[in-house]
Amino acid sequence: MSLNASWDRRVSWAAQIVAAVILFQTLFFKFTGAAESVYIFSQLGMEPVGRIGTGVAELIAAALLLIPALAALGALLTLGLMAGAIFSHLTLLGVEVQGDGGQLFGLAVVTLLASSLVLYCRRGQLLEVLRGTLRQVAQVR
Repeated sequence: MSLNASWDRRVSWAAQIVAAVILFQTLFFKFTGAAESVYIFSQLGMEPVGRIGTGVAELIAAALLLIPALAALGALLTLGLMAGAIFSHLTLLGVEVQGDGGQLFGLAVVTLLASSLVLYCRRGQLLEVLRGTLRQVAQVR
């Protein structure tokens, strides 16, 4: 194993843990119907289905991030979810939501950056998963 592979692995694990912890932490608020989560998804016109659906997707993403062979897929899913969250903040919600000082927006940015770092460090893994998926699809046809 080269120094770069070892470094990529350590950096990836650090980023995976950061992203997964943030995702897991926000699930409590989504799944318990906390007032701030209900407010956010009401503003987006997606309450309660969007709140619960997003929570389920974030739970799956966080779990995938912690499974080494699937971490790249978890990062890809996380990247998409956080891009949607950031877009919602910038277009509909505002950076600050209900006086949170921009904390939710900041967490979304950190999570997006962490998942981007995981994807970069595990880019070979992602390509291998995609190749395997394409081979499976070709065999079905």
